[in-house]
Amino acid sequence: MTTASSSASSVHDAAQPADPRRWKALGLLGLLQFMLVLDITIVNVALPKIEDRLGFTQSGLAWVVSAYVLMAGGFLMLGGRLADLFGRRRLLVIGVVLFATASAVCGTAMAPGVLVAGRFGQGLGEALAAPAALGLIALLFTDPVERTKALGIWGGLTGIGGILGYIISGVLTTWVEWRWIFYINVPIAIVVLAILPRLVSESRMVREKGQHVDFTGAVTATAGLIAIVYGLLQAAQRSWSDAQVAIPLIAGVLLLVVTAIVESRSKAPLIPLQFFANRTRTVANVVALLFMAAFIPYTFMLTLFEQQVLHFSPMQSGLSYLPLGIGIGMGIGISTGLTPKVGVKAVGTVGFLVSGVGLFLASMLGPDTAYWGGILPGLLLFGVFSGATMPAMTNAALHNVTGQDSGLASGVQTTMQQVGSALGLATLVTLAVRYAADQTAAGSSAASAMADGFALSFRIGAILLVVCGLLVALVMEKGIATAPQGQEQGQGPAQPAQLATEAG
Repeated sequence: MTTASSSASSVHDAAQPADPRRWKALGLLGLLQFMLVLDITIVNVALPKIEDRLGFTQSGLAWVVSAYVLMAGGFLMLGGRLADLFGRRRLLVIGVVLFATASAVCGTAMAPGVLVAGRFGQGLGEALAAPAALGLIALLFTDPVERTKALGIWGGLTGIGGILGYIISGVLTTWVEWRWIFYINVPIAIVVLAILPRLVSESRMVREKGQHVDFTGAVTATAGLIAIVYGLLQAAQRSWSDAQVAIPLIAGVLLLVVTAIVESRSKAPLIPLQFFANRTRTVANVVALLFMAAFIPYTFMLTLFEQQVLHFSPMQSGLSYLPLGIGIGMGIGISTGLTPKVGVKAVGTVGFLVSGVGLFLASMLGPDTAYWGGILPGLLLFGVFSGATMPAMTNAALHNVTGQDSGLASGVQTTMQQVGSALGLATLVTLAVRYAADQTAAGSSAASAMADGFALSFRIGAILLVVCGLLVALVMEKGIATAPQGQEQGQGPAQPAQLATEAG
């Protein structure tokens, strides 16, 4: 996420002074982002209670997490395009209302199916709200230095919100009731809806005559991802040749092929192929997928290790993530200051490589592992250096993006993060479970086998982070953070973005 040298129109921006409400608007949109990201992880510490109270099966329980990230990831690109075409503030309001309603459904659920349906609804709400919010930030902050700071704050809230989900979940599950991990979203949503019209004006891209939205691609892509994740999760308990594994995986791949065909022939594709012509943006989005494929499984499985092997209470497990949150905050602060000076490439390369080392240290697990000597060192190293990558990669994902496509760009990036979370969770958890089963069959104790399975997945995650660092170092462009506003280095002046705006 660098100084998004957003070709966001130097001509247009010169004609319109910076919005005086922009920092207040950032605070409000940041609160919304915090709420959305919180819900990805806030359920994890409470999962045993949810399983007990609602009668989930173990395989069914995984959908409490997967339903959210799959629906969010599958429809975020569509949400970004809808925001560009029909108004970013309008889509933001619709998404927040849907998210709050679905949160209330989750909180009142008395059966597994109702809770999972509510989680799908929450994911769809995020798919509409998140890209619209980030698109608004890209338009509110047109100065490169201010945008770097704003996106640093935004990226920081993304990382910290995910970590604090564990802590808040531990507090609520222990002292109140697990249902409140969903109820707390409702008052936040009400505050956002009440204040938003006063701080943010409507904005949309100029819509050409006959221009339409491609819903087919979003539906087939989401269905394909759901099928693949279902097949991977089934593989935790079944052989790869089992029909309940093979058929969903094959169907999912075929649906993704259909998506590619539909999108290539569409007159209004969700992601125009030329969007990936920019090397920096492409690397940033690939890296976002790989990073989250390592990050989310790490925190998910570390929670299970703490509670099921080390016998931490929900409160202890939640609080154990506090150093990770602090480390991410430190990394974000360091990155925000360094990126304008040394560039995205340097910050991203070092951040990913060293966070990979941290995840490798975290893989040194055993039934007798102590928190302070065995878990904390890797947790801190991973937190600081992964946090350093967040502002840099968010800016890189918005590199050379015009006002026309700000919602699309943010939707693509967040889609990659959510898809990476779902695929990483399904793949690495399945590998961990299968390896643990093999170790148990070979005579290992249940605790040792579980620790060995998690350690294997952590090491694979560490390899993914090293790959991220190498991609940034070898493929990403240089000098992104120092490019002039609205102009790429070595290129002519950017064309003004054609935005239709309305008074708030």
